[in-house]
Amino acid sequence: MKYQTPVALAALLLAVGGGYWLGKAKVPEGTHSAGAGDTAMAAAPATAAAPAVAAPRKLLYYRNPMGLPDTSPVPKKDSMGMEYIAVYEGEDEGSAAGEVKISTEKVQKLGVKTEPAALRELARQVTAAGRVEIDERRLHNVAPKFEGWVERLHVNATGQPVAKGQPLFEVYSPELVSAQREYVVAAKGVAALKDASAEMQSGMRQLSEASLARLRNWDISEEQIKALAAGGEAKRTLSFRSPVGGVVLEKKAVAGMRFMPGEMLYQIADLSAVWVLADVFERDIAQVKVGQKVRLAINAYPEKSFTGTIAYIYPTLKAETRTIPVRIELANPGGLLKPAMYASVELAVGARDKVVTVPVSAVIDSGTRQIVLVEKGAGRFEPREVKLGARSDDYVEIREGVKDGEPVVVAANFLIDAESNLKAALGGLTAAASPAASAAPKAVSHQAAGTLDAVDAKAGTVTVTHGPVASLKWPAMTMDFMLANPALAEKLKPGSGISIEFVERKPGEWVITRMEPTTATKPMAPAAAASDTAPHKGH
Repeated sequence: MKYQTPVALAALLLAVGGGYWLGKAKVPEGTHSAGAGDTAMAAAPATAAAPAVAAPRKLLYYRNPMGLPDTSPVPKKDSMGMEYIAVYEGEDEGSAAGEVKISTEKVQKLGVKTEPAALRELARQVTAAGRVEIDERRLHNVAPKFEGWVERLHVNATGQPVAKGQPLFEVYSPELVSAQREYVVAAKGVAALKDASAEMQSGMRQLSEASLARLRNWDISEEQIKALAAGGEAKRTLSFRSPVGGVVLEKKAVAGMRFMPGEMLYQIADLSAVWVLADVFERDIAQVKVGQKVRLAINAYPEKSFTGTIAYIYPTLKAETRTIPVRIELANPGGLLKPAMYASVELAVGARDKVVTVPVSAVIDSGTRQIVLVEKGAGRFEPREVKLGARSDDYVEIREGVKDGEPVVVAANFLIDAESNLKAALGGLTAAASPAASAAPKAVSHQAAGTLDAVDAKAGTVTVTHGPVASLKWPAMTMDFMLANPALAEKLKPGSGISIEFVERKPGEWVITRMEPTTATKPMAPAAAASDTAPHKGH
């Protein structure tokens, strides 16, 4: 007892002192106690004013670094040795909404740049190669409507300019002489029968008018007809005159030659206005409209610029070049533009009204759909499927998917694709687009143990004989699986015991996400394996 008393006394003092301290600590702020309690209360506000220590983030799980739908509550590595990525509270919101998350450090290293979608008037230059052609409406053939001979040429060179009504050649024709004589006789008869009966005057007048119409139908000029009526003598030869002004493109007439009715002797073209036929590529034709103004450059006159108007878009496409001819009309003062000259055509096309646009570099085109990454916050990006419209050299119209002012990634978007789980996010985007798909359950992983029977490295598949799978209510069977990564089977040989984890990527397609060797394989009854293999082979 003598040795226990000091110990008991010390314990009692400690208990009393501890109780006293705890009582002081629980005194509400604003109240005072006597003595040493004042000192404790004075220190309390200073303690409350000190900055609070940041609470640690709550770890939710670890996700597969390759974007596969498997997670782990503890740190682990995938079959390629890559560490699973930690997901903390608040960070899984982006994934649930179909977003992509990348750390701020990686965003800076990748050089990600954003630019807001904006309303713009899209305009770009459509260029096309063209050639100068003769206006078909200004092309004339000189072909007499009677038989005759060329007595003399007044215009005897190709390329010679002629004026309307200018004599081209002297022609002799027995039919023409006969028609002249008929007209002379009829004209004299009308004058001689002016005192005769009305019936006789009418008959002679009809004969005179028929002879005159015959001469006019043969393109004999009014001047020559008046001279014939005034002189009263039929002429052996008459001058055949040019019906239009222009340039002689072709001359077949030769002095002394005989020609038949309808035979072309001259071809004359009016080159005061010409056409340019431009070959516009198929992808640009929707932007080309009749009435648009175009600018033309001619190699022969580099210092000059010509302006024309689109008059017609041809209805056919040239299959060899995938181009559509477009006719451009323009004036040709001074005859500078020669037929068959090459021309470079520039046409400004674009939308009349402002439309939502993003830079061309912002669009990720997979061939089947177009994706734009929209920045939702620091390191958070939402992939959106968009519908594109008109394009300019630098921008493209967004008809659906992005609104005016939303920031989109214009640089390093493909690197974001490589560094993130973009494919998984896009898969969620596709599922959200369909009500039936959105109601479908998320992919669930399943486990099984068995034997590796065969590996098809080229097809990326393996054949596995596995035991029962409780989560799917499968019996033991042999079936083919796809590999999420070919490296899963690199170190395994047929006949090895394995444990696998797999998911259903789409109906009927089972993909192994994890495959590891086991020390022993649970044997399967040959009868059971045989009975189950046939109906489930290639499940």
